[in-house]
Amino acid sequence: MSLPILYIKVGCPWCDEVIAYLDRQRIDYETIVVSGNREAMAEMVALSGQSKAPTLDWHGQVLADFGVEELVPFLRKVGG
Repeated sequence: MSLPILYIKVGCPWCDEVIAYLDRQRIDYETIVVSGNREAMAEMVALSGQSKAPTLDWHGQVLADFGVEELVPFLRKVGG
């Protein structure tokens, strides 16, 4: 199975917070930086319907524009 994908922007404090949390929890994921990458940004917008980061694609379940306080219950729900 492929890894969950985390779309981030450079300098985004929420993105940094989410990365630190996922790393502390030893959750594997792939990072895609959308800053300055039109193709990646278009992919994230198509997936989530919006342009804010972080956005997480957890095997088809999408969480967009969130912080750790939204991530924790989302991961419980999807089994992460």
